[in-house]
Amino acid sequence: MRIRSPSLHELHAFAATARLGSFSKAADLLCVTQGAVSRAVARLEAHLGQSLLVRLPRGNELTATGRDYLELIEPALQTLEAAAVAQRAPEATTRLRISVAPTLATKWLIPRLPDWQALYPHIALSLAPYRREEDFSDAGVDAWLRPGEGQWPSGIMAEYIVGREIVAICHPQELRGRQPLRQPADLLSRPLLFHSNYPENWRLWLAAAGLPEAQPRPSADFEQVAMLVQAVMAGLGVAVVQRCLIDEELAAGRIAIPFEHAVLLERGYMLCTRRSSQPQRALTQLRQWLLAQAG
Repeated sequence: MRIRSPSLHELHAFAATARLGSFSKAADLLCVTQGAVSRAVARLEAHLGQSLLVRLPRGNELTATGRDYLELIEPALQTLEAAAVAQRAPEATTRLRISVAPTLATKWLIPRLPDWQALYPHIALSLAPYRREEDFSDAGVDAWLRPGEGQWPSGIMAEYIVGREIVAICHPQELRGRQPLRQPADLLSRPLLFHSNYPENWRLWLAAAGLPEAQPRPSADFEQVAMLVQAVMAGLGVAVVQRCLIDEELAAGRIAIPFEHAVLLERGYMLCTRRSSQPQRALTQLRQWLLAQAG
């Protein structure tokens, strides 16, 4: 039997051009060149012996014949696409195991994971135990999201993601009452809560706020930012923390930023992966997603 129907390539090129109004937009959709789309439509018109499009300086318009033909072929194209999707083998699930600093995991990463699942349902993320003194020797971990600066083992590639910005925080009541916080120096009259691993954060913030001679001393110190934030919410004092870790508490009004004097540190949360001549595609997608979330 002689086959009279044109090729699928030509039909898809025509349908895309008809819907989008231009060869260039159709080419972007089909991931081919503009010339390839134009030639495919021309072959289709020659095959049918009919003009389907009117070429205009700013795009294309369907002829009456083109409108009728599009109406006839679109249901068939949709049926073919649906059949291809239905019979395609399921995409294999990839599992990425990442080690994440605890507070970053609970306050920043996990609230964003529904977006990851929507974009990459075939890539499952699982969280590995976090070790403060990490030597990157665990072959079962694909990537690490951890605080650091510029010194990393030679086999590790590190890229900054988020967390260099630190801000002062207080209980909202500190902005009201008989002696509200009015200027950065007022913070020195409150109990200062320190991060035990980064005690210099207070000095750096005060210097940026115009108090380079201040000698801050801790009223209490805590090992995790989550503990610092909890202490501030309990009214135990004021603290300096990373801005990216307090979105939920700020939005709920449980803490406040009394002064917009943000300081950028050299230290931040870095995505660490092993150097490889052929990086894993899933890791590349994770990197791009993390940067977009931080941006």
